Amino acid sequence: MRIGEIAAMVGVTPRAIRHYHHLGLLPEPARQANGYRDYSVRDAVLLARVRRLTELGLGLDEVRDVLADDAGREVVEVLEELDQDLARQQEQLGERRRRLGELLAQARDGRMTAEGPVSDELSALFETLAEATTGRPESPMAAKDRELLALLDTVASAEERDRMLGAMRRMTEAPGAAERAYEVYGMLDALADAGPDDPRVAEAAKALADSMPDAVVEGLGTGGTLPEGAFQDAFFADFSPAQAAAVRRALRIVAERAR
Repeated sequence: MRIGEIAAMVGVTPRAIRHYHHLGLLPEPARQANGYRDYSVRDAVLLARVRRLTELGLGLDEVRDVLADDAGREVVEVLEELDQDLARQQEQLGERRRRLGELLAQARDGRMTAEGPVSDELSALFETLAEATTGRPESPMAAKDRELLALLDTVASAEERDRMLGAMRRMTEAPGAAERAYEVYGMLDALADAGPDDPRVAEAAKALADSMPDAVVEGLGTGGTLPEGAFQDAFFADFSPAQAAAVRRALRIVAERAR
């Protein structure tokens, strides 16, 4: 094959192929008598491997390391791995299109919330909560709660998202749950300018813990804390010291209760 033919077959440009030759990612093939490069099927397989690895986000230095590990492998083995990579990407693309379809439906039906775009399941939960608090003043803590749920809806795995939303649905479906949640939000809102030693912290923590099903804190670390790192920092970032103290205390209460 000539360079234009292998480029068209694999879906790259001749310029990219020459660059890969320059970097040593793709060995120079044998040349014909007229001086043109003569590429083989193995060259095409290797070039496809380079393309797939770069599309998966690897830098060219990382690609070089992977290819070094591939040296000596059979063509069939490498092709099978490429096929598996494609299958994974196809599955991910299908999931992304499914989520996009949900978001389009929300936008067309006028159901997209201020925190959106979110999944259909979370959108339905937001609608339920909004109906239960119609006519009442907006709670700043409730707004933060929705923002957190929207964040989790985006970054959590499908399993974690289903568990979280299932727990939230059970909580909101209980008789008087929405009204109790509104009262708890009010108690937390009242702590906006308070210190962590304010006596109302314990009262708010108990009320919050009483309103939370055990499933809400499944998977928390030892002592009922959120996973350390960026998520925990983001979770408490906008809380006042008293609010953060109340939420941490409530999580510990529920974690102890669930044991």
